[in-house]
Parts: sequence; structure tokens; C-alpha cells
Amino acid sequence: MTKQIPNLITLLNLLCGSIATILAVQNHLVLAALFVAIGIFFDFFDGLAARLLNAKSELGLQLDSLADMVTSGLVPGIVMVQLLNNALVSKDGFYGSWDVENHIFEYPMLSFIGLAITLASCYRLANFNVDDRQTDSFIGLPTPANALLVLSLPLILEYQPVEIFVELFTNMWFLFAFTVLSCFLLNANLELFALKFKNFKLDGNKTRFGFLLLCILLIVFLKFIAIPIIMLSYILISFFKKPSHA
Repeated sequence: MTKQIPNLITLLNLLCGSIATILAVQNHLVLAALFVAIGIFFDFFDGLAARLLNAKSELGLQLDSLADMVTSGLVPGIVMVQLLNNALVSKDGFYGSWDVENHIFEYPMLSFIGLAITLASCYRLANFNVDDRQTDSFIGLPTPANALLVLSLPLILEYQPVEIFVELFTNMWFLFAFTVLSCFLLNANLELFALKFKNFKLDGNKTRFGFLLLCILLIVFLKFIAIPIIMLSYILISFFKKPSHA
């Protein structure tokens, strides 16, 4: 029975992602972000539970990727579609609807560019499963980290509506560029240290503990604006410190 505990945690990740999907489709982006965050919390601990219980399995690996595809792949793509839709409908000449047998679908076609994030996430997850280099480090930005990066936009708009950020995050060209950047980071040949702990000993986890401390400090002082800064810091720390020795 204990062998199934990690799989149960993974399924809780999938459950949160499924709820977040429904919320994102309904344009409840803040609530969607909340459930994605909870799902990523479960994703953080399922691998640790598998190692502690000696319950690692091929089934667990596949479940983890499938759950991540929903929580950290599908949801951020839908959120970007909604952000692009909101930006596009405010611009004259970009708003339009599709009339398919009198069923009106009121989304500009350009907004679906946001789903490129979902496609790039799928490719990244599939590549991760067949890439034997990604045992002690990641190649490219992990999908949970990318999901948090995308979902930080509606959170900043809602809770920290500083004028410059509002102008940026509601600008369609910025959102197009952000989508391209997101897809690039997911599949770039960038070696990043793994965020998941094999144990909680200081030895071998100094970079991870230091990074978590940095995250806490940034979130306390900057709140949601800290999330993009954290992702940039993650990339820079990995660049200056060899991940395999993290």
C-alpha cells in the first residue's frame, strides 16, 4: 500500500491541474494560479516520497509527466490565451468571432498563439523522459517553473497593478514575445540545477537551500513581482554554478 503513496500524491497534482484548467477556461486566472501552485507543491514531494519509501517505478515516472502536462503545460497555455484575448479585444481591428453553424466562438485567432506554451511544454516533458542527461540536473526550464512564470502575470495584474506592469502585461506584443521566450526557455540547451531534494541534508543541497532562502526573501519583500526575478535568478545561479555539483 505504501508503494502507491507517491502515485497518490502525483494524482493530487493532476486533480489540482484539472481544476485549474476549468478555472482558466472560465477566465478565473487568480484561482487557476492558486490550484497550479498547490499542484506544483504535490509535484515537488511525489519524487521525494518515492525515494523515501523506495517506491520509484516506471509507472510513477509516466504519471508524473502526465500530471505535469496538465498542471504545468495545459493551464499556462490557456492562461496565456486569456491574457492575449484580453489584450486583443481592447485593440480595434483585432476582435472577431467564429460562427460555426451559428455557434459563436468569440476569440480572436491570434490569441491561440498562447497555446504554443502548451505544445512546448509537451515536447519538453517527452524529451525529459528519454534524455538520460537529466538525472541530476535539468536541460531547459522545468515546466513547473515555467508555469509559475506565466501565472505570475495575472497575479501581478490583480494584486500589484503598478502602471508599468499593467501596460506591459496587457500589451499584445509583449505577450507574444513572452510566449516565444517561454517556449525557448523550456527547450533551450540550458543546464539548470534540479530543484527536487533527494534528502534534506545540507551536504549536497547547499545550492537548493540557498535558492529557497532567496525565494522566501524575494517573495516577502516583493510579493508576486518576485516570481519573474526568481526565475531569472534560477537561470543565473545555474549558469555560474555547475548543476551536477549542486
